[in-house]
Amino acid sequence: MHFSAYMVNNITMIKNKENIIEVKDLVKKFGNFYANDHLTFEVKKGEIFGFLGANGAGKTTAIRILSGLSYPTSGDVMVAGFDVYKEREKVKKNIGYMSQKFSLYEDLTVKENIRFYGGIYGLSNKYIKEKTESMLERLKMKDIQHSLIGSLPLGWKQKIAFSVAIFHNPKIVFLDEPTGGVDPITRRDFWEMIYEASNNGITVFVTTHYMDEAEYCDRVSIMDRGKIEGLDTPGGLKKRFKSNNMDEVFLKIAR
Repeated sequence: MHFSAYMVNNITMIKNKENIIEVKDLVKKFGNFYANDHLTFEVKKGEIFGFLGANGAGKTTAIRILSGLSYPTSGDVMVAGFDVYKEREKVKKNIGYMSQKFSLYEDLTVKENIRFYGGIYGLSNKYIKEKTESMLERLKMKDIQHSLIGSLPLGWKQKIAFSVAIFHNPKIVFLDEPTGGVDPITRRDFWEMIYEASNNGITVFVTTHYMDEAEYCDRVSIMDRGKIEGLDTPGGLKKRFKSNNMDEVFLKIAR
């Protein structure tokens, strides 16, 4: 599906969906420093939610809390129906996570990495085998399934890492700077994979430095110094900040 057609169709569907992430007054402090300063927002089921901000804005800290890797200092946070204070293990079982640093094992082959993570997710050998075959076919990577991950181009690695992150069909996948350092064509291919995951019912929570990618999201939150300074559809933000594109919106907020 073409990007613009997807966005129109998906935003209409999302309006009628329930929240899968609910954050109210989230605070994360390190000493006297507020990494997350009273964040409040929600994410709908099946939504592609962009979480933007400059380095140090607090994006990664928030993702670590939402994915059950870190505790908040205060505030209410529900992810996939589970409380991040009391049910972190249940949160982890219902999400996928792809970090900004490459997250697969470079000294294992493509197929070995897939099998390893399938085992971590507690999937059956039969499921892992069948899903691996379909995944390699879809990615057109059958010919390199026995190649070491470390020998592959970055773009291929990132596509495999994303596919592994949703291998167990999670309710939500968190993507932290997933397209950093890859070429424009690979970035576009990666976003096609994101759209496919969303169409299959997976909620996508993505951080990015690329403002053109913000245009591909259903809604966008922009953080600055630990606070959310803008949250709306890309069109809504451009209208509010009287900007022609998301680059201009970001600059106005950051300044």
